[in-house]
Amino acid sequence: MTVIDISPSVMQFLLAFIVVAPLLGALAALLPAPPGLKGRNPDQAVLRHGVTVTGAVLVAAIVLAAGFDHDHPATMQATTDISWIPALDVRIHLGTDGISLPLLVLTALLTFLCALYSYFKLPAGPSPKAFVALVLVLESGTLATFAVLDLLLFFLAFEMVLIPMYFLIARWGGDQRQPAAWKFILYTLLGSVVMLLGLLLIGLKSGTFDMVALATDNGRGLTTSVQVIAVLAIGLGLAVKTPMWPLHSWLPDAHTAAPTVGSVLLAGVLLKMGTYGFVRILLPVAPDGMRTFAPYLAAFAVVGIVYGSLACLALARTGAKGDLKRLIAYSSVGHMGFVLLGIATMTPTGVNGALFANIAHGLITGLLFFLAGAVKDRYGTADLDTLAGATGAALYGRAPRLGALLAFAAVASLGLPGLAGFWGEMLTLFGAYSPAEGLSRPAFRTFMAIGAFGTLLTAAYMLIVVRRVCMGEYTPHSRLSPDEQSQQAPRAADGPQPSGTAGSQLSGAAGSQLSGAAGSRTATTPQLADIHPYEAAAWTPLAALTVIAGLWPAVLLGLTDPAVQQLLAGGKS
Repeated sequence: MTVIDISPSVMQFLLAFIVVAPLLGALAALLPAPPGLKGRNPDQAVLRHGVTVTGAVLVAAIVLAAGFDHDHPATMQATTDISWIPALDVRIHLGTDGISLPLLVLTALLTFLCALYSYFKLPAGPSPKAFVALVLVLESGTLATFAVLDLLLFFLAFEMVLIPMYFLIARWGGDQRQPAAWKFILYTLLGSVVMLLGLLLIGLKSGTFDMVALATDNGRGLTTSVQVIAVLAIGLGLAVKTPMWPLHSWLPDAHTAAPTVGSVLLAGVLLKMGTYGFVRILLPVAPDGMRTFAPYLAAFAVVGIVYGSLACLALARTGAKGDLKRLIAYSSVGHMGFVLLGIATMTPTGVNGALFANIAHGLITGLLFFLAGAVKDRYGTADLDTLAGATGAALYGRAPRLGALLAFAAVASLGLPGLAGFWGEMLTLFGAYSPAEGLSRPAFRTFMAIGAFGTLLTAAYMLIVVRRVCMGEYTPHSRLSPDEQSQQAPRAADGPQPSGTAGSQLSGAAGSQLSGAAGSRTATTPQLADIHPYEAAAWTPLAALTVIAGLWPAVLLGLTDPAVQQLLAGGKS
């Protein structure tokens, strides 16, 4: 069944287009704008170019999904197979199935929303041309990672995203951006070197780099020792990108320093490249090696779940000077732990849960980073102690719609039933209850219990964040000392404001309210700008899809389950 009937040749073109178009768009972004398309200034023209290219890619991805045969999601569709380097038997092999299609659409959607958001709220930094070009190269590399079916092409696409993300952090980031960017690039490059050795080992020992052929062979052409070595090498590279505890330490620094759209793309799509590699390559190609390492992978996963939650609780406590973006970054360590736990079960239930959690995390955490960036723009800080009341910063009273949306994203992140975050965590825990044959059931049930405890910790720190940031502990300015009033009132009134007329009106209103408060015993809390139209346009799709995926999980599971069943069966239905 397809939503619209599209010929195979058009499907091939659509998949090739969504991979290549961002790269061509990045080259075009560096060229001078043609006469008549410059708009008010060249900066506006190149930002509009970014929105146009990412929008075209999103439309192509949606049409590709509409033309996808949903009755046969386990079959590779829209395939292109062209010889590229005959001497190494490397082919330009593209295709999509029920596993990769949701990730392609998610990537196209998040990149478009980031381009739209940046059109109105460009982060401070060098040339907008370079910014747009880097975002488009990042999109092309990510989409290629999910579309290619050759091991060496997978590695090239996997590496293609590193340099753009490095520069987005190093040139457009905030405080400590240079150390964070260096840590990001060093960790991921070192992991990639080890991963390349594992990919070469598989290709040379099996005689092919074709991922479909390798998955169909299901490891029968590889000895157990080769599989074990390959899983160890490739798994280390993928674990760094996921990131798995204890290889996660680059992530909080990168998220804290990155601009808002950089954090959204890093959490929403780049982390998924690591877990996708586990499912697409290691599970079907080296099942014996995966079975050897699955208990260790599950153990690291549940440690990451608990560790990430405890780190968030430490950051959320009063007086810890915790950063909201850093807290969300540590929450990603815990959420990706559930994905790894589901993969480690090697069961259809667990792997489907991992793939669902992947998509849910991209939607929810992408929204959380958008909201954290908006809060930081309005207050000039993401420090939780400041947001919790030092400036009378309760969001419910000052920006009610923004506060409500932050609370919605928080409860979605903690896995509230009826929202997208619930299904992935539940299915991974079910998978751990009854792991694949050959895996220790008592061990995995212990991991399940620890993971379930992690969900309670997640609920604890998310509710603390909502209580402190949205409800706050407002202290009227009239009760503060004159010195405290002079130090804190300007921070609330004169912090970075949204550009445009609304921002200037807000600044004036806030200033007049604070002036009145200084001369009166009854102080009023200065209002903040609530959600702007461009913010609503960027955030509404993520919130809506979070609800739809939570209420109608069969849409996604109907795609992934047949493909996962076939993948785990060695290419046999």
